[in-house]
Amino acid sequence: MIQEINFDGIVGPSHNYAGLSPGNLAAARNAGATSHPRAAALQGIEKMRRNLALGLTQGVLLPHPRPDHRWLAALNSDYATARPHLQARAFSASPMWAANAATVSPAADCADRRCHLTVANLVTMPHRSHEWPVTLAQLRLAFADSAFVVHPPIPAPFGDEGAANHMRLCAAHDAPGVEVFVYGESSGPFPARQNREASEAIARGHRLDPARTLFVQQSEAAIAAGAFHNDVVAVANERTLFSHEHAFANPAAFYADLRRLLPEAEIVEVPAAQVSLAEAIQSYLFNAQLVTVPGGGQTLVVPGEARDSAPVWSWLQDHLASNGPIRAVEVVDVRESMANGGGPACLRLRVVCDPATVDPRFLVDAAKLDSIADVIAAHWPEEIAFDRIGDPALLAQVETAHRALHEALDLVRLIDS
Repeated sequence: MIQEINFDGIVGPSHNYAGLSPGNLAAARNAGATSHPRAAALQGIEKMRRNLALGLTQGVLLPHPRPDHRWLAALNSDYATARPHLQARAFSASPMWAANAATVSPAADCADRRCHLTVANLVTMPHRSHEWPVTLAQLRLAFADSAFVVHPPIPAPFGDEGAANHMRLCAAHDAPGVEVFVYGESSGPFPARQNREASEAIARGHRLDPARTLFVQQSEAAIAAGAFHNDVVAVANERTLFSHEHAFANPAAFYADLRRLLPEAEIVEVPAAQVSLAEAIQSYLFNAQLVTVPGGGQTLVVPGEARDSAPVWSWLQDHLASNGPIRAVEVVDVRESMANGGGPACLRLRVVCDPATVDPRFLVDAAKLDSIADVIAAHWPEEIAFDRIGDPALLAQVETAHRALHEALDLVRLIDS
């Protein structure tokens, strides 16, 4: 029964375009625009429906309370009197990016044969640095079974941004794998968000075999081009690594190590001559879900922006025709979240485990997705103009929507504790 489950972050009712993330080019480009939280959340629900239709197991992670009054109180402030930049940081819906929730090592890789999760500290960006306590509470509830170990975050100042900078390659999801931690050492215009010390600490905490654990540097060119996380330029699934030519600082050494540890590895590298870094990042070609569907084939779930890019779509069609490891491409509409700097892969956290060991309130089927969609349609704001972030009426609507979802999923304890 061991399988990979995608836990998608539900886009929260405070979804807005405040442009809080330097280096995230899409978020910066849309700063100040009017967002559409209801549409964004329903697009995310539809993406999960598509996963179910592919035969995949699907879970959810819930939006965090917004505004974050506890964080503001720790800053000796409150929402009514806080300066605008603090209001925006307290109101951020960034927990929707579930790929940043934690780093996950399946039991097959860990010495104690338990699945380990370490919550990301997200200390590099102020608007994300206060997410971890609620994420920790959710993960400890969802994965309370003895099959799991849920760790608190690595302490500051060692920045950790979770699974977005972590890949795992293996013969099959339930087989021992090679875990790849990608870190940055940028001296360019944008900060590197993943610290090598944090990655090494996580590997030790997860009790990984050092001989099957790789630490790989992200290229400075990728960070400077707007690849704020590795998952913007590379993604892996089972024995397949799908990456851009300029994703890593020393790709030849990385590929050699990977092939030594996993001889059956299939490396699909997209040449810069066919798809530039800029085109790959704008289309979020690599911020896709590369998944194994029933029957064993691999499908790449890409955003509509990948189809809109002539060089990206041409490369994908050529790869499909070549009978490579990616056998199908599914296109999903996540334009509202894409405008805030995240594609299909940003919205999900992958956990390899037996679904029977997961709290069932965090797993969904078509009927539960219908119920969640009903709550969203009834309570999520239709739009949020940037100048409304401090509006008391909007805050009340967001808080009501948040409680309604938790009540519908029988998870009110998460907000009343």
